[in-house]
Amino acid sequence: MKHDLSIQGMHCDGCVGRVKKLLGKVPGLTVGEVTIGHASIDADADAQAQACEVLAKAGYTVEAQR
Repeated sequence: MKHDLSIQGMHCDGCVGRVKKLLGKVPGLTVGEVTIGHASIDADADAQAQACEVLAKAGYTVEAQR
């Protein structure tokens, strides 16, 4: 299922690369477009929750959008 994540704390292209790398390590998740403040993913509910946890541990504030 496709999800959009609103990500606070991303300020530059380096953050975009870091978020892509972090999301790419989450099993069962496919990374779509990542821009400053936003990421599109394809994942089940468990993988989405894990992605939010991983990003929060890295210092970002994440909110899943519908």
